[in-house]
Amino acid sequence: FTIWFFVLRGYLYNLIINNLEERKTKIAKGLEDARQATIARDNAEAEAKKILDAARAEAVQVRSDAAAQAEETANSIRAQAREEAQSIVESARGDAEEERDRILADLRGQVASIAIAAANKLVGESLDESRQRAIIADFFAKVPVDASKLSGTSGEVTSALPLTDAEQAEVKKALNLQEVKFKVNPSILGGLIIRVGDKVVDSSVASRMTAMRDSLQK
Repeated sequence: FTIWFFVLRGYLYNLIINNLEERKTKIAKGLEDARQATIARDNAEAEAKKILDAARAEAVQVRSDAAAQAEETANSIRAQAREEAQSIVESARGDAEEERDRILADLRGQVASIAIAAANKLVGESLDESRQRAIIADFFAKVPVDASKLSGTSGEVTSALPLTDAEQAEVKKALNLQEVKFKVNPSILGGLIIRVGDKVVDSSVASRMTAMRDSLQK
């Protein structure tokens, strides 16, 4: 019995020890695997967080870029709309001025007739054709003497009614300017207003009537 006891004890002891060592190794491996799995999970979570943060940042940048682009596009559309509106207004203003000048040009003959009739009544006799033309030219397009003293390269001439091509040529010749811009302003009634640089010579009928009224009131 004693012999069997020692034999079995030695055999079972080694078997138990081996089983314990094997279990210890398995447990250690399991713990190590668990530790590695935990590290891998933590790394994966960290990487996922980085990816999400980068995605959020990119999304914010995309929204910011989209907003900036939308604002730029809106500004461009508004600017284009303003330009088109301004173009329409300028075109309409130009058309209106052309129509006004056309109507005034049509009235020129009537105004000239009235002026001639008034002149005939004042002198008490009928004027010949050359004298009539001279009066009409003086009324519409006579360049004042003081205008010849103006110096410059370009100027602006305002008349009550549109001047004919011949009258414009005479005005340019009298002023001796390289460039002359002609404007129409019916409110001056007759005569010319000539501007060269910051100098102005006003021989309009409206100006003369104002001066006469002021003189009578003194």
